Amino acid sequence: MLSIIISGRHMDVSGKLKAYAEEKAAKLERYFDRVHQAEIVFDKEADHHNCELIVKGDQTAPFVAKESHEDPYAALDAAVKDLERQLTKHKEKLRNRKHPEGGAPREPLADPRGAEG
Repeated sequence: MLSIIISGRHMDVSGKLKAYAEEKAAKLERYFDRVHQAEIVFDKEADHHNCELIVKGDQTAPFVAKESHEDPYAALDAAVKDLERQLTKHKEKLRNRKHPEGGAPREPLADPRGAEG
């Protein structure tokens, strides 16, 4: 079960934005099933919004994405897209750990006795 924490710095997070953020964060489990917490922090500066998305999983360092945009929804979308890429890459690394060459067939070894048999 994914725990989602949403907060705002220098701004109030509306119910609509909160619901949208929860919907987007819930989809992150599709990319890496060991994710257990997502923290979304919205920050308002003079002319743009920052969105920081921190995802914590089992036995991994936290995944962090920071994006800035005039619209907080667009900043969230960009941060989620960045995290989807990070989580997919991490999952592929775990999956390919046992078979680093991708399972490509190897050339047969030369016969140590020579070519004549």
